[in-house]
Amino acid sequence: MSIWDTLFGRTTGYQAGEEPDHRFGRYTDAYKSRENYAAWDRAVDAFEEDRFLDSCAAFMAYLRDEREDNVKWQQEAGKLYFEFYQGSKRVTGFADQEQLRATARIARLETPNVDLLRRLTAMNYELKYSRFALDDDDCLTIIFDTPVIDASPHKLYHALKEMALRADKQDDLLLEEFGDTVSPVEVTHLEPLSGEEKALKLNFLRRSIREVTDYLSSGRINLEEHPGAVAYLLLELVYRLDYLLVPEGHTMEALERMHRMYFAREEEQPVTYKNVRLLAELQQLVERAPEDFAEELYGGKSTFGITLPASHDRLSSLIRNELPNIDWYQDNDFPEVARAIPGYIAGYALFNYAIPPPDRDLLNLYYRVSQDAYFRTLGYRQNLLTRDGRPARRPIKAAIAEIVERHRRAYPQLRPVTSQLSFDNFPDFGRSYLEMVGELDLRGLG
Repeated sequence: MSIWDTLFGRTTGYQAGEEPDHRFGRYTDAYKSRENYAAWDRAVDAFEEDRFLDSCAAFMAYLRDEREDNVKWQQEAGKLYFEFYQGSKRVTGFADQEQLRATARIARLETPNVDLLRRLTAMNYELKYSRFALDDDDCLTIIFDTPVIDASPHKLYHALKEMALRADKQDDLLLEEFGDTVSPVEVTHLEPLSGEEKALKLNFLRRSIREVTDYLSSGRINLEEHPGAVAYLLLELVYRLDYLLVPEGHTMEALERMHRMYFAREEEQPVTYKNVRLLAELQQLVERAPEDFAEELYGGKSTFGITLPASHDRLSSLIRNELPNIDWYQDNDFPEVARAIPGYIAGYALFNYAIPPPDRDLLNLYYRVSQDAYFRTLGYRQNLLTRDGRPARRPIKAAIAEIVERHRRAYPQLRPVTSQLSFDNFPDFGRSYLEMVGELDLRGLG
């Protein structure tokens, strides 16, 4: 047992709840509590007064998310010890009167590998604050250290975020590519998913990709004449898989790569070419070994988010710009594409932005309706569809009312106009639902 286990009384897992409590989408640290912001102010004031350990302790309080239980710290013998989690990785560190040092073990190097070490060395040139190294126990490690006189809260935030996100991403990728060279390390804090849930998610991934590819190969849509429609279908699928499956490692990187490739400004490639590349990447996900995908599914705690904070106006603008495109596809008998566009909008927003909590909950509810069968397999009991498969008016309105009540105190002007919702079919429901979301008044208490 290490000093970190002794200090913080580590256990080997979480206690599972009785009701479904699945996490969807990407973690965000964009919306802090009043206590978090107060801790930030204390950290800044203490740093300016040269009370460096007090500043570091307050900074840890700023990072702490009570729901995640993600950060711990303790002062002992003139030092501040801390640890926090980022997905599959644990970052540990200390601060004293001279320096602050943080490390995160990525994987254990079982046998020397020149290609692996060369890659990590090259990555060091991409890092602004931290660096990859090999510790005394032959563990590939990412390190950040700095004199405490230079450890301002602003610098700590960006430096610790850099090392935490890199560590969390690289361990899965290196283990898959160099599995015969490295082995996992420090993963006892992860919450394992049951074999049944992993199988459900694998089936969802394969079935979702197969449904889209079968439609595209059915002849019901000309891929050359309607590349925009194909792009809507494929990108909606990419964002849906990312949000609902929450994969790590290879699958997460593949989905991110597809997004980057499609929207890369430096690549002046036609949409038809990009669609072919998307299809090829998705097909590779289908063909991967089930055990490889299963290893990417686990529960963990996070401290830093990778999505950028965005206002409600940003989401409203996205809705206004994209939603009218439904009209042509509905008028020309492409209901599958018309249904995909609201899903694309919701997925794009959740993939790229840390939108306000009411927006996030409402978009999650849209997924809950549009992907009802998947949620039911995960154990959710409320059926949001009618017997003939259309969106169900009463339970959906009740779910919206519950979201409003949850956020009423912080957003007193939150009053969605549910009377405008259409429940006749999924394209009409998706259009009316996102119009309702886009028109919300999310002015807070200030």
